[in-house]
Amino acid sequence: MQNFNSDVEAVDALAQSYQNLKNEIGKVIVGQDEVVKAVIISLFSNGHSLLVGVPGLAKTLLVSTIADVLDLEFKRIQFTPDLMPSDITGSEILDEDRHFRFNKGPLFANIVLADEINRTPPKTQAALLEAMQERSVTVSGVRHPLPTPFFVLATQNPIEQEGTYPLPEAQLDRFLFNIVVDYPDAEDEFQIIRRATSRQESRLKKVLN
Repeated sequence: MQNFNSDVEAVDALAQSYQNLKNEIGKVIVGQDEVVKAVIISLFSNGHSLLVGVPGLAKTLLVSTIADVLDLEFKRIQFTPDLMPSDITGSEILDEDRHFRFNKGPLFANIVLADEINRTPPKTQAALLEAMQERSVTVSGVRHPLPTPFFVLATQNPIEQEGTYPLPEAQLDRFLFNIVVDYPDAEDEFQIIRRATSRQESRLKKVLN
């Protein structure tokens, strides 16, 4: 851990790290400055965020890019009506020596993207939200701590409500931010097209770890 001579020096270093992080993310994500800012603040504050926006706005790409730049393990969970709590937390399996062994679920990552969280039943939602609060999961009476740091970024489609399970207010309170992801403006769309048609790949540098 780096030592600073004063609080001012520490704040300056944090501001520089934040700017470096934004610059690296900007190599992949065009625009969405307020969304990027809110997500970074959420991560630095050790909180979780809910991203609200229609499909196709690069929410998954944003989260995976942030994880890459921060050198953190990233996993994506697609929430569906048939998803069970054990599918995300993990379960005990009988190994070849006839001993039960805990098989970790996709929640065991530093940054977890819970895609379309409102499409899974309340029981599975509750398992995720409990993990967010406790930063651990309990399977067969045994507590399993989640990796440190642990952040959940969940997504929700505000338009399609058929076949969904809206999050109750008490569960929405588990999220530090409710971030609205809107369509890019004309200039940003032009830049997206230019990058999509270019063969040049952006190489990301690890900013923090």
